Amino acid sequence: MLAGRGLKPGTAALSAGASDMSGWLLLGLPGAIYVSGLVEAWIAIGLTIGAWLNWKFVAPRLRSYTQVSQNSITIPSFFENRLKDKTRLLRVVSGLIILVFFTFYVSSGMVAGGVFFEESFGSTFLLGMLIVAGVTLLYTVFGGFLGATLTDVAQGILMLVALVAVPLMALSATGGVTATLDSIREVDPNLLSLTAGGTVLGIISAAAWGLGYVGQPHIIVRFMAMRTPQDAKAGRRIGIGWMVATALGAIATALIGIAYFQQNPELTLANPETVFLLLSQTLFHPFIAGLVLAAVLAAIMSTISSQLIVCSSALVEDLYKIVGKKDATPKQLVMLGRLGVLLVAVVAGLIALNRDTTILALVGFAWAGFGAAFGPVVLLSLYWKKLSTAGTLASMITGAVVVFIWGNSPLSGVLYEIVPGFAASLIVAVVVSLATYKPSAEIDAEFDAAAEQAHAKYQAPKKVSV
Repeated sequence: MLAGRGLKPGTAALSAGASDMSGWLLLGLPGAIYVSGLVEAWIAIGLTIGAWLNWKFVAPRLRSYTQVSQNSITIPSFFENRLKDKTRLLRVVSGLIILVFFTFYVSSGMVAGGVFFEESFGSTFLLGMLIVAGVTLLYTVFGGFLGATLTDVAQGILMLVALVAVPLMALSATGGVTATLDSIREVDPNLLSLTAGGTVLGIISAAAWGLGYVGQPHIIVRFMAMRTPQDAKAGRRIGIGWMVATALGAIATALIGIAYFQQNPELTLANPETVFLLLSQTLFHPFIAGLVLAAVLAAIMSTISSQLIVCSSALVEDLYKIVGKKDATPKQLVMLGRLGVLLVAVVAGLIALNRDTTILALVGFAWAGFGAAFGPVVLLSLYWKKLSTAGTLASMITGAVVVFIWGNSPLSGVLYEIVPGFAASLIVAVVVSLATYKPSAEIDAEFDAAAEQAHAKYQAPKKVSV
């Protein structure tokens, strides 16, 4: 499930980046900036800061602690082993949360796939969605974690190349930096401002995306699969470098796209989320445009595959093995995992059929759900000895419920649901843990051992079979 905990820093970093950024980086974010301007760039700023903190403080500790704590291979199993939960409730509840929110996350990828084929090849939205889902399911089901990780690396490189090439070519077509800025100002000078057109709560909401990083199972599982905790340092440099370059490329694509379509009024952009696609098709030779569009498809598929892998492990490792047949054979478990992945994909596809929902909205809801439900307890489990089973359980449920209620109410238009969800989850975790904490020599010993390993000097990695 973790590729033998043998991922090198570059592989872990690019895989985490590709599975994280997905189609929203090439479609959703440029679309938001195209409509609202640089005020939406606070999303990218918040995410970059959040990713750096995640690599710095979570990656080494989580890598060491998951191995010290009975060699945990999933986030739910880590919670159970870390807190010595005999009731198995932590594992079941966290597994259910993963399945629920990943269904929405996978749905965003399918929407992106449908939009991609609809805009690029003139096919129907449904056909495009089915093609992306089918191909991704095939290589995920038969390739497993290692297969998904290696394809993520290739897809991450493709995304980087595309997000550098498209804005550079578009900048040349618009007449350079000065001409581009002049054209943007003709449309609306406020588009170049980080604050104009936004509210204080709106900017806080955008930057708060960074809070979600620590709770994303499909990202932090890459930390667990690294060779050693010390690999996190090199992984951080590679991962953040990749992220900064791709985020700047996405922002530049949107801004230069505004100028390009202002200078070429005969061209129409019906869907702002397709600005990257239309620029690619308009500016490049068909062969090169095909390669660029392949990067978009790669981004979409890499995230879907990573999410389906986590869903499969949650279903088999964290739900079925606990509440299902205790004597199931490995072959039966593999088949169950594949059927579970198929079921999640079907439900996600049904959600994706609602064309009124944007890619960014679906990603934002799922991101907030994981960030609020898992973020506080991941941090506290790594850095606070007094975290209790009851505190963790109450925290996860609180975070998930607050996000679900807030995210489906008018309040979500005022303040992003991850802010109240994360805050409520953190407060509940601390308060309930202080009220229910019971000292445990075993837990304290593992906590200290994990901290020591995370900060130990670099040693040659040893592959661990998991």
